[in-house]
Amino acid sequence: METNQTEQTTMAPFAAGLNWSADLHSGDDRMDNTHEEFVTMLNALLLTPKTDQLNLYREFLNHTVEHFAQEDRWMVATGFSEENCHAGQHATILETMLAVEAHYVQGDTEMISRLAEALAEWFPQHAASMDAGLAQHLKSVNFDRETERLADPSVIKNVTMSGCGSVSCS
Repeated sequence: METNQTEQTTMAPFAAGLNWSADLHSGDDRMDNTHEEFVTMLNALLLTPKTDQLNLYREFLNHTVEHFAQEDRWMVATGFSEENCHAGQHATILETMLAVEAHYVQGDTEMISRLAEALAEWFPQHAASMDAGLAQHLKSVNFDRETERLADPSVIKNVTMSGCGSVSCS
């Protein structure tokens, strides 16, 4: 009986996490690899005791900074204005993540877990709309994610799109 209680206690935080699944795939392998790392790190945060989360959180924050910067570069390189709503959402999340770190350091050890739970709710919709739309756009303009170059730059008009890049927003 004690084993079952231990398993339930261990599983409870993960239940609030996020499972990597086909529903989270954007249609772009490089983006999906980054997203899977994001999900793995997010879940690790939720499984880590609150008092031990800071170092892992800082790694997650650095990963997220790089993750969002990569997508933001791709958007600008393929015709999105820097002020588009997809990049704006990235900036808002990063601003929040920095504030969470500051609150945690000041003694609010609940902050990282609360943010991780919120990100687990936010991310599926972001991935399914904005990131999937971006992946579709990148394919449509023949953008090479490895070199971060367009095969034919004339296929886009630089810095013209201000939407979010989702399937329903251009």
